[in-house]
Amino acid sequence: MMRRDPAGAATDKYDLIVVGGGIYGACLTLESARRGLRTLLLERDDFGGATSWNSLRIIHGGLRYLQRLDLRRYRESVAERRWFLRHFPDEVEPLSCLMPLYGRGLRRPSVLAAALALDDRLSSRRNDGVRADRRLGPGRVIDPDQAVELYPTIDPAGLRGAALWTDARMPRSPRVLMEILRWSAAAGARALNYFEATDLIVDDGRVVGITALDRDSGQCYEFETRRVANCAGPWSRELSERFDREVPELFRPTVAFNLLLDREPPADLALAVSPPDESRSYFVVPWQGRLMAGTCHAAQAIEPSDLTPDHPLVREFANDLGAATPKLGLESATVLRVLAGRLPAATGGGATPTSRPVIVEHGKRGGPRGLVSVSGVKYTTARALAERTLGVLFGKQLAATGDVARPEPAAWPALSDISQSEGRDSTLAARLGRLATDESVRRLEDLTLRRTDIGLDPERGAAATEWLRDIVETSTSREPGS
Repeated sequence: MMRRDPAGAATDKYDLIVVGGGIYGACLTLESARRGLRTLLLERDDFGGATSWNSLRIIHGGLRYLQRLDLRRYRESVAERRWFLRHFPDEVEPLSCLMPLYGRGLRRPSVLAAALALDDRLSSRRNDGVRADRRLGPGRVIDPDQAVELYPTIDPAGLRGAALWTDARMPRSPRVLMEILRWSAAAGARALNYFEATDLIVDDGRVVGITALDRDSGQCYEFETRRVANCAGPWSRELSERFDREVPELFRPTVAFNLLLDREPPADLALAVSPPDESRSYFVVPWQGRLMAGTCHAAQAIEPSDLTPDHPLVREFANDLGAATPKLGLESATVLRVLAGRLPAATGGGATPTSRPVIVEHGKRGGPRGLVSVSGVKYTTARALAERTLGVLFGKQLAATGDVARPEPAAWPALSDISQSEGRDSTLAARLGRLATDESVRRLEDLTLRRTDIGLDPERGAAATEWLRDIVETSTSREPGS
């Protein structure tokens, strides 16, 4: 359980406090707790509520890095994809991917056949320790007829074949992050949402604690620690300036967004496509009877919340998708939701995300010793970056000691069960209430968007959200001290 207990958390002393509850903060909390370190996570809003929530829900194995001969990042991606498949087989599963090949540029059958053969050879241990039904087979190039049979809406004109390989997906990505936090709690960590880190407490140039505001109660708390990790994602640069100094390279923002479309998937495959000018690459991914498409990157200075379904950039992206997949008609599909968040860009004002994470050790720049700021770009490799961050924080690599097994996953009901009950099922309501209490739910959106995907599809989730409001109000009243 990870019940919200601010007063209890304030009585402890910590080896590490992590600020930011996205996938990077969550993974760092887990890896720290698995090493026997007393760890506290503070999140200003709700866990995983910003960029991490807006992902395309794919765990990539790094095939693109292999094409660029970036072997270090490729191997890391393969290893981390295996880690997710091994430890979260209930939430992470194989995803077949199809790339139509029309003989332009590198998208030729001979090139992709060689790349997939090399991928199979270099990732020969990709299934080590993975459950049998979660193992990934080798990729291959198939002929045009096979490609059209697998995905009937791809354009057959000029088709030379298709690359077919397997990656991984997490259909309920909020559950993956929450299960990481539940595992962290089982290993002894604490986590507080709606807690804003306000000030760093420094003595003789060394971190000794942190002050934080409980945004629910308005009460301020002090937490004692010798190390603080700034994992605040899009706000990491701002927090770095508050605690020490501005570090421009930490986070130069660009906006990335995906679309949830009112279109039934023609097949249970992800489709890798490009518009006719091949200037960009996109994935069209099946999600619970709908299609998700992404990822589009925008250089404009725009707030993610401004990207509504009728925004010009969204319509431009939909038109791009339509040109890339003319038989799917995605340019005319209703955009049910825009999933937008900020990523660190390679250059200021640019649209291309950076290819490298950043770890800033403030003590080596004349700032407080024990403060480290972290910025990453990929969901898949967040755990690997957490291990490196611990090495920087403690001056050495720390092995997991007396490793705590992941607890049994929380059994959230399916959206269909919740929608059909319309609140009349008291047993279901009680079950949801216990889960909401055990996972620090404070707002209706915490329950419908960030503990489950009940509300991701606004059309399907609307009927369920109203009766869930009472469950949330009841669960918040159970917080210690309420």
